[in-house]
Amino acid sequence: MVVSLSSPLQKPDFYQSKRILLTSPILHIGSSVSQLNPFEYVQTDKKVYLPNQEALAKGLLSKGGSFFNNYIQAIEERQDITRLLKQAFGNEWWNAKDSNDNLIFPKEAISQKLTADKITDLRPMIRNGMGQLFIPGSSIKGAIRTAIAYHLLKHADRYQVPSSKRVSAIEQTLREKLGQFNPYQQKFLDDELFMNSLFSEFKLTYQDRNFAARGPNADFLRAIKVTDSQPLIEDKITNKKGQKIPINLAVVAEVIISSRFPDYLAKYKASIYAEMVRNVQTEFTLTLDTEMLSWFKHHKGMKLPFNNLDELLEICQEFTQEQWDYEHDYWQDIENNPRAAGKNLDFNYIREFYENEKCPYSLRLGWGSGMNGTTIDLLFTDELREKIRDNCGLKAPGFEAPKSRRTVMNSNGEIKFVPGWVKFKTLSN
Repeated sequence: MVVSLSSPLQKPDFYQSKRILLTSPILHIGSSVSQLNPFEYVQTDKKVYLPNQEALAKGLLSKGGSFFNNYIQAIEERQDITRLLKQAFGNEWWNAKDSNDNLIFPKEAISQKLTADKITDLRPMIRNGMGQLFIPGSSIKGAIRTAIAYHLLKHADRYQVPSSKRVSAIEQTLREKLGQFNPYQQKFLDDELFMNSLFSEFKLTYQDRNFAARGPNADFLRAIKVTDSQPLIEDKITNKKGQKIPINLAVVAEVIISSRFPDYLAKYKASIYAEMVRNVQTEFTLTLDTEMLSWFKHHKGMKLPFNNLDELLEICQEFTQEQWDYEHDYWQDIENNPRAAGKNLDFNYIREFYENEKCPYSLRLGWGSGMNGTTIDLLFTDELREKIRDNCGLKAPGFEAPKSRRTVMNSNGEIKFVPGWVKFKTLSN
C-alpha cells in the first residue's frame, strides 16, 4: 500500500548561511608578491598601469626590431619601461594590444594615482585568477579566528578554558621563555601556547560514537565556510541624496608610516606606496554547519563560544571594539607635527575618524590592522606587549606596542584615511 502525504517531508536544515554586504572606506590585502619591480608597472601623472606580461611580450615581438630584446634587458636591469612603451606603441601606449588583440594594460589593472610623487616600491593588492581585485575568504576567516581566540581567553571562566591555556598562564610562559625562541619558533609560538588547544584539541562525536581526529580535522572552525568576495569592480551607486558615488575605486596612494617622540610629538618614519581600493562595496557568504559544530567535544571540557552566526558576528564586533578603543586612545595622545622631516603630520582627520565611542565597524582586515588586530596581544599588559614586540619585531624600548601606525594620504596631500576597517550588513537571501 502506498501512503500519500498531504505535504512533502522537510529535510532537517543543518546549515545557517548569510549573504554579507562588506563595505570599507579603504582596504589593502597583500598579495604573494610583497612589492613590484620597476618594469612590472608604469605610471603617469594620474594613473598607474600593471601590464599583462604575456600580452606585453607578444606586443613587443609583433613590433619587430629590438623592442623585445630591450624589454628583456630592462627586466634584467630592473629598469622603468615607459620610454620603451612610447617607442613601441606611441604616446597612447596604454591602449596598445598584442598580436591576438588582447589589451596589454587590462582595465582591471589600472589604478588612479593619488600622489604627485614618483612611486617607488609599489605594493600590489591581491587579485583572483581573472586579474580582478578581491578579498579572499581566508583573510576574513583568519580575522574571525583571531576574534574567537580573543573572546575565549577574555571570557575563560564562561567557556571553561583549561587553566594552562588562560591569559595568566600564557603571560607566565612568555615572561619565562621569550627571547629563547628562534625566528621560526616565534612564528608558530601562538599555536603552541594556546591556539592549538582552543581550536584543535577536540574529539568528534557522531551518532554516539567517538572519533579521534588530528590537525585540521580536529579544528572546530571546519564548520565555518567563508567564500571569497565578489570581484571589486569599479562602479557607481546612487546615495540617499541622489548623488552618484564611485565604489571599488582602485588607487595607488602614499601610505605614511609614523610613530612618536617621547613627548608624543608625531614622528615621520617613511612613506610607502600601495595599491588599495577606496569605497569598497562587495559581498561574500558566511555559512555555519550547525550539525558539524555539534560533533566537536573538547578534550578538557571547554565549551564552544557560539552556536549560530549571530553569536559569531557578535564575537567579531567585540574584538573590533577593543581594537577601536585602543586606537582612539593612541590618536588622542599624538600631537601633530607640521615639520616632520618634510612631511606635515596633521592627524586631525584621523582623530575625527575615531571620534565615536562605539565602533561602527565589524572587523579589521588586511594591511594596517597590525599586531593588535592579528593577535590576542590586547589581553596582555602594556609591558608584556612591549617585550613581545622587542623580541619578535623591531625593537622600540620604552614605547607602547605597536609604536608605529599606517595612515593614507588623499590626492591633496592630507592624511585622511585609516586602512582595514570593514562593515558587515546581512542581506536577505
